[in-house]
Amino acid sequence: MKKVALIAVLALSGCAGDRGTYPSLAIRPTEKVGFAEPTPPPPAVAKPDPALDATLASMTAKLRTIVTGFDADAARAERAATAARGRPAGSDPWLTAQTALAALDEWRAQASTLASDASQLASDRAATLAPDYPGVAAMQEAATAEATRQDGVIGRIQASLPAA
Repeated sequence: MKKVALIAVLALSGCAGDRGTYPSLAIRPTEKVGFAEPTPPPPAVAKPDPALDATLASMTAKLRTIVTGFDADAARAERAATAARGRPAGSDPWLTAQTALAALDEWRAQASTLASDASQLASDRAATLAPDYPGVAAMQEAATAEATRQDGVIGRIQASLPAA
């Protein structure tokens, strides 16, 4: 029996140890801070940029020229398409209408290029972590809207002509 008691004492002494070496399960100071996202800083305000303003003014003037030129050529293309209705593909009126549509495609390409240039300006500013410049976004939207409008006009005129 003494042997059993000795074995039991030795076995139980192995379970007893220094309780001070284990980490506490109490809340740590960092856990008291919380997990909420910090409030973001206010957005940076773009500083006036005279060179960029001059570029945007030039792009705006070019967009006005594109709109004016397209509208004038679209009126001519409409008249040519009206004259080609009911005529077979390859006839002189049909060819005149197709030539007028080609002129409209040139204007649309210029509007698309202008939209791409405005997008490049925005990308260049973003690459340098500069804040958004309001005029750049407005130019990009205006040029893209114009190219989309021109696509619609060209598609409508093209649909009114007999297929080749």
